[in-house]
Amino acid sequence: KAVGTSSAIIGRYERNEITPSVEVAAKIADALDVSLDYLVGASSFVVKDKKMLHRLELLEKIDNDDRETILKVVDNYLTSAQLQSTTKKLKQKA
Repeated sequence: KAVGTSSAIIGRYERNEITPSVEVAAKIADALDVSLDYLVGASSFVVKDKKMLHRLELLEKIDNDDRETILKVVDNYLTSAQLQSTTKKLKQKA
């Protein structure tokens, strides 16, 4: 229903009998809460958090130098968070 087409047509898409238009494919991806790339098999990574997906889209649009700076900061925070998580787990086991 969210796609605006019948279940019979959806079934034909699933069986690769017919191919949806880009617009319908985008609606299907939205209804399934996945990216269009994931839906067509171009990506195995699923981003279900729409805010995260929006941030990634914005990140792709900015200058390369700015993007690299932001990614370095994010990498540092992720490394720190992983280290803290590991330390916490080790303390709990001790």
